[in-house]
Amino acid sequence: MPILISGSMAFDVLMEFDGHFADHILSDQIDKLNVSFLTPRMRSDFGGCAANVAYAVKQLGGEPIPVASIGQDGGNYLERLRQLGIATDHIAVLPDCYTAQCVIVTDRRQNQFTAFHPGAMAEAHLNAMPLDTGATVAIVSPDGKQAMQEHAQQLHRAGIPFVFDPGQAISQFAGDELHALIDQATWLTLNEYEAFLLCEKTGLERAALASRLRGLIVTLSGRGCEIWTGGETTVVEPFQASEVVDPTGCGDAWRGALMVGLERGWPLTRAARLGNYMGARKIAHRGPQNYHIDPEDVAAF
Repeated sequence: MPILISGSMAFDVLMEFDGHFADHILSDQIDKLNVSFLTPRMRSDFGGCAANVAYAVKQLGGEPIPVASIGQDGGNYLERLRQLGIATDHIAVLPDCYTAQCVIVTDRRQNQFTAFHPGAMAEAHLNAMPLDTGATVAIVSPDGKQAMQEHAQQLHRAGIPFVFDPGQAISQFAGDELHALIDQATWLTLNEYEAFLLCEKTGLERAALASRLRGLIVTLSGRGCEIWTGGETTVVEPFQASEVVDPTGCGDAWRGALMVGLERGWPLTRAARLGNYMGARKIAHRGPQNYHIDPEDVAAF
């Protein structure tokens, strides 16, 4: 069955800093922060949560339907997706905007600074969720705030179970807005930092959040992930990456595996193991959509 993937599409500019950010930031001068990092290596890549998740789903043999908005400069992105066999019918092209642009600087410890221009993403709410595709599962990932809220409402009213993945957009929402989104969602996925922030904003601990959902998943970077379901907590061990090259898009690769597992009716632990594998494969490659998987490895799941 198709998998609906609501979220951003963006052009990523990825830069590498050979030092450590922490060595150049004075904690007692943070209110006067003015730093510059020399980045001898740079690349431009296709990115954005909806497209990154769709890429992962396609790698795993799923049928992704990204629901996103791009600008006048996004024609080559549409062509790339078509060449990958990913449907573009529900990607809106807004002629008066640029496609979202993301500039990410990564240091030697894999810490990152990100600057983001939303462009067409800010109008993504004008592109409604297609509810007649036969999809049985969906994800609402980082996008324009209004789009995330309206797409969640549309899926909830249509009875299509979905994953709420607030990601970097979590800072846009007040506590009551997050409560409303959680109440509409079926599953919730966060990284470790986002989990702490969400608990602070909602006033709920992880166990209380999980009790309102079919499942709560917290990814723990190189330590695997934590699954909260049915009043129990399970830690799913990580896969060892062949090398650590670039963390950009690892979370989206993980979520692509989650969506495929949910569409196939797998238990969350099984989907999470596949997600950990996908994250390990992705981190060994530069850019969010340049990795490939071994079908024999996936067959073992």
